[in-house]
Amino acid sequence: MNKKSNVYQMAVIGVMAAVICILGPLSIPIGVVPISFTNLAIYFALYALGMKKGSISYIIYMLIGFVGIPVFSNFSGGPSKLFGPTGGYIIGFFFMAMIAGFFIDTFFDKWYLCFIGMVLGTAVCYVFGSMWLSYQAHISANAAFSAGVIPFIPGDLAKIIIATLAGSKIRERLIKVNLFQA
Repeated sequence: MNKKSNVYQMAVIGVMAAVICILGPLSIPIGVVPISFTNLAIYFALYALGMKKGSISYIIYMLIGFVGIPVFSNFSGGPSKLFGPTGGYIIGFFFMAMIAGFFIDTFFDKWYLCFIGMVLGTAVCYVFGSMWLSYQAHISANAAFSAGVIPFIPGDLAKIIIATLAGSKIRERLIKVNLFQA
């Protein structure tokens, strides 16, 4: 890989981290766990960059939030957010990115497998988030599931559908103009 290519890769990872930073704080408070657009931004990063670079862009976002810059839901940040009741979802997004990214990279030409990969990744994120919410809030696993998963299923399915439709077009265009480098 030449120097120009390395600079390009770092730049696109940074741009997608910035996109996640812009969409991540936009949220709708509905209880302990807000509806956010973080997962939609991650899906777009995975389509645009691939699993590895898309996951790196998410890690950068997470580190930016960890140091206190308000990029998490409701314009919050800092270690207290990461280790607070909703921190399991923030950590779970990384595993969601890895799983969804694997499916997107491996089965890009089969939209239904990309969809399934995003659903599976989201389910893993739900598990991490619900377990941590249960522990942090001192509530039962069922109560955490009811508060942190059930209300989000319809919206997350809509985000997955949007990502499936738009993401494939984004990647196709990037491939066509020779800008996609997995």
